[in-house]
Amino acid sequence: MSSTPIAYIDVRFSVHATEDLDKVAEAVNYTLPADYLEDVTFERKDLRGHYGNPITLFETRIKKKKVVQAVAQHILSDLSEEDRESLLTEIDLHVEEGSLYLRLDKQAALGSELRLCVADPIRVRIRFRSKNMEEIAKICQELGRSP
Repeated sequence: MSSTPIAYIDVRFSVHATEDLDKVAEAVNYTLPADYLEDVTFERKDLRGHYGNPITLFETRIKKKKVVQAVAQHILSDLSEEDRESLLTEIDLHVEEGSLYLRLDKQAALGSELRLCVADPIRVRIRFRSKNMEEIAKICQELGRSP
């Protein structure tokens, strides 16, 4: 793919008072390609939960073409085979208006594995230039096969 079919990628995650910030950061870093870690900067917001508990939210939007391509390729090719198959089979559950929404497991990432999850995830939104579901599925499949 000469020009990237992806406009940008959003990554966001929260750190609760009961979690170790360094370990969560290590997990998030695993979801990003090592060569581009310095190109990704997170904005930090200190929040309060329903019961007044501290929650720190981290967010970033990745726009540089080569970084966007590398991050998408890294995530989609490093997903477990089972999750990649599930994602491609049920892509309509993950795509809305040209955006692919992924929830990555923090604990699995800390163990050097990328797996989809539901609770307390690292949230990734990959915004495609196209809103065509078949085209998005094809791009995901191609990126998932990349080394």
